[in-house]
Amino acid sequence: MHVRPENPLIVQGDGKVLLETKHPKHELVRDFLSRFAELETSPEHLHTYRIHPLTLWNAASSGMTKAEIVEGLRQWSKFDVPPDVLTQVGETIERYGLVKLQQHPDDKSLLRLEFTTAYVAKLVGQVKTVRELMVEDGKRYLAIQAGHRGIFKQRMLSAGWPVEDLAGFIEGDPLPMTMRENMVGNGKPFVVRDYQKKSADRWFQDGRPSGGNGVIVLPCGAGKTIVAIATMARVQQKTLILATNGAAVNQWVREILDKTSLREDQVGAYTGDSKNIRDVTVATYQILTWRPSKDAEFTHLHLFRDQNWGLIVYDEVHLLPAPVFGATADLQGRRRLGLTATLVREDGREGDVFSLVGPKRFDMAWQTLEEQGFIAEAKCYEVRVPWKNGGAAKYERAREGEKFRLAAVNPAKLEVLDGLLARHREDNVLVIGTYLDQLHDIARRYNAPLITGETPGPQRDVLFGQFRRGEVKLLIVSKVANFSIDLPDANVAVQVSGSFGSRQEEAQRLGRVLRPKKDGAHFYSLITRETKEQEFAMKRQLFLTEQGYRYYIQEGSA
Repeated sequence: MHVRPENPLIVQGDGKVLLETKHPKHELVRDFLSRFAELETSPEHLHTYRIHPLTLWNAASSGMTKAEIVEGLRQWSKFDVPPDVLTQVGETIERYGLVKLQQHPDDKSLLRLEFTTAYVAKLVGQVKTVRELMVEDGKRYLAIQAGHRGIFKQRMLSAGWPVEDLAGFIEGDPLPMTMRENMVGNGKPFVVRDYQKKSADRWFQDGRPSGGNGVIVLPCGAGKTIVAIATMARVQQKTLILATNGAAVNQWVREILDKTSLREDQVGAYTGDSKNIRDVTVATYQILTWRPSKDAEFTHLHLFRDQNWGLIVYDEVHLLPAPVFGATADLQGRRRLGLTATLVREDGREGDVFSLVGPKRFDMAWQTLEEQGFIAEAKCYEVRVPWKNGGAAKYERAREGEKFRLAAVNPAKLEVLDGLLARHREDNVLVIGTYLDQLHDIARRYNAPLITGETPGPQRDVLFGQFRRGEVKLLIVSKVANFSIDLPDANVAVQVSGSFGSRQEEAQRLGRVLRPKKDGAHFYSLITRETKEQEFAMKRQLFLTEQGYRYYIQEGSA
């Protein structure tokens, strides 16, 4: 066995990879690992990654090769890489593309299956759930019904056969448009950054059937909206954009009108308040999944089918609601773009994103964007707050289901918040939380405006606008600000309460302060010490660590 103690990696026989965080090459090796492995745990000195099939297939779809992975593991490992791991990596990554879907040359109702070898065809044919979808296509070929495209890919992935979909797309209604040279709002030049252009090109692939679907992974604040606009300019067809809430819809509409040649009468919002279907329609996930009762049909899912869309954009695709997966399965003939800062889903349905929206086409490390000045240098702090005035005793007596809330709304957090706001009195500060009583108390304490889900849309827009212009320096916001709200001047965020250890939520809240600014950004999470809230915070830290942020622990005194 060769031993190289100067290296930072240990590759285990079960597919886990351990990375020393204090090693001088830590960041370089972490960026390498993150392309084909998922971060599982992130204690201070040793991070654990796991290599599994979906991470390898996403790596393959974005251009990473077996040789590149094997060579890197061997180069950085302290010990010889277990042969079984190398074999498993090779056999798994090389499965991507062994089965392809092609447009049928004669029958538009069918899609032809292409296998690299007869042996692969035999193995696939032994999968019962897949075989029942296949039909004879003459004497030499097999095919599936075009309407089974989505469910076929889902079942194939579950059976360990990731399909490369080359069947092409139905052309949507044409929509001529260009990107502006100067933005309407401020008259400044509109420039698509190199990595934004590159990600759109990787997705579009010059209009070839191999492109036109898939996911772009970019850190919060990196301008995923601009990537979508760049893809719209390439496709030039009627577009449906799905966003997370009404405020995000308004932002999408504003950005499109500001940066493209499209007119106001060509861009519409489809939400609970207004239902305008236009050449570019921006809808919320909530409206699409609304139904009058649990047993009723989803009232608005017809929006997918009733228009001849050429492109569907899934903003924050890691939040795509389960009912929309069904509609997406029926939409495999349309071009699809997913945008996200993380492919991790709390419901474990990453495989459905891969099958139904598409594989990962492009990602970029946070450090690279920070070094180039495109996002702010962020310092993340977990501030551990003690109990006061008998709070600990009350917590210990509480039922298990009540303990997290008690820790989250610990009144001692307000005194710690006093100190943070005094320290950052000259900054633009967002205080973000989950529990409305707590947020109302904070708003009254500082005489600051509060935005919740009950705040009318026009009033939200006014307050967000005042914050952008610096007329309001402190804004208290509930979960409505988690998603897709562009507040470029915010440079401090204080999270006073969160949602049960969600990596998604941590991603969105951090993203509120990552737009570039001269003195960097600060992100604080106030956590009650030695409680369930602290346990959940460990899980949330995973996102920050996998994105490359340093997480500092501070003791707060109340």
